Amino acid sequence: MVVLATKLYVEGEARERSLDSLRSLVTNEIGELDAEFEIGIRHDDFPSVTIEGDDATVARNVLREEFGEIVPDLQAGDTYVGTLESWDEDGFVLDAGQGDGVRIPTDELGLGPGSATQIRERYGLVQHLPLEFVYGGDDGEEPSRLAEAEQDRLYEWTRGDGRLNVNSATRAEVRATLNRAGHAQDYVTVERLGLLEQSVICTENTDPPGLLASVGEYLPAELRCVVP
Repeated sequence: MVVLATKLYVEGEARERSLDSLRSLVTNEIGELDAEFEIGIRHDDFPSVTIEGDDATVARNVLREEFGEIVPDLQAGDTYVGTLESWDEDGFVLDAGQGDGVRIPTDELGLGPGSATQIRERYGLVQHLPLEFVYGGDDGEEPSRLAEAEQDRLYEWTRGDGRLNVNSATRAEVRATLNRAGHAQDYVTVERLGLLEQSVICTENTDPPGLLASVGEYLPAELRCVVP
């Protein structure tokens, strides 16, 4: 079994659509392998995928690589994926399936000056966004920190033409909303960040705050802009 490092936290019909989307994503990743799978949702909203078949080991490794994995125990110095659950002036708290969460102090984010709240706004980080981190250890002597690869990814966001980040919606739902609102020519693609976290990559002449103002009423979600 693999517990994927992405959350399914919506309810009602949206939850069923999200489950359908996850099944499609998993099928796209491992559908050509000799493996059958079943998806469950844990009490903390992380999806678990049980896999059987001759290629089960390969399939599990493919899903770990694509989504990241929630594991029972964290080892100091190793890299994991957690979801952004909360933040304050002093840092981020990531949910990596470890109860109270993993705190990353502001000084260990590696994303420039300002408080953690200001950094979140600058990089357009929506709640539940999966983020890669290095675990500092249970004793608290070494703080956990954002992984260098994650820092590089987020810095790249600020060097492009702008983004609109969204949570609580699948990639297909975000694309349909943009097109229905008349913005088919205003974005390059919708990048999947997690199951329900997406990033709309704007074209050169698109203003991300303007795009947010235009589509915000159609998306019952948190939206944050990345302005280059």
